[in-house]
Amino acid sequence: MSTGLTNIVDGYKTFMEINSDPRTAKWFLMSSPMPLLVILISYLYFVTKAGPKYMKDRKPYDLRLIMIVYNFLQVLCSIYLVYEGLMAGWLKDYSLKCQPIDYSDNPSAVRMANACWCYMMCKVVELLDTVFFVLRKKNRQISYLHLYHHTLMPVCGWIGVKFLPGGHGTLLGLINSFVHIIMYTYYLLAGLGPQLQKYLWWKKYVTTLQMVQFVIVFLHSSQLLLFECNYPKGIVALLGFNALYFLYLFGTFYWKTYVVSSRRKQN
Repeated sequence: MSTGLTNIVDGYKTFMEINSDPRTAKWFLMSSPMPLLVILISYLYFVTKAGPKYMKDRKPYDLRLIMIVYNFLQVLCSIYLVYEGLMAGWLKDYSLKCQPIDYSDNPSAVRMANACWCYMMCKVVELLDTVFFVLRKKNRQISYLHLYHHTLMPVCGWIGVKFLPGGHGTLLGLINSFVHIIMYTYYLLAGLGPQLQKYLWWKKYVTTLQMVQFVIVFLHSSQLLLFECNYPKGIVALLGFNALYFLYLFGTFYWKTYVVSSRRKQN
């Protein structure tokens, strides 16, 4: 028993030493997966068990001002990530067809690795979206799609920073950050008061934009299964599969929320 456990531990250490990027090893949350796992387990426990139990006999918290500041900062962070992604590679020498990872200390490569870490940290901070739902007693909005998306993205971000901080897969973060500029701008405007509601007719198009991003990510990733590129095909397959699954989940949400609901209103 102890021998088997020792072999597992040794195998884990060897895998990390061989495959992880030494440039990011000492960055915040990057020493091992445990800190992030603790955060995510605590998050899931709070938003599914402890939070609703705590709020059961309490009135919803008024978080209007906090959420206005939060959404504004999210817009700024998303703008920063798009800028960094473009300047570190995608606006310059990155190739849409095949972009290997540069593990060197080249300033552009390090800049892209830092952008990947910032992206991961944004995904961690976005866990507050669900916490705010719980504290405002908006539990109906905590769907499987919401929890899956918010739990998986920090994990994907951590894997990216630990093993693949640059290259082909970073287009996902660039596109996703652009979508989040639009999405959090919508949330920001919606939180400013009912006087702006008549200008927020484009809510469903945010969901459409989210679905378009998954199509782009799928096509961009899947091409590497057909063409040779110095980028892990296992990661490519996972990116493609996850993009299709997200497309299905967001498509189902769009159909139920906008198509079925519209038909019911007409009838």
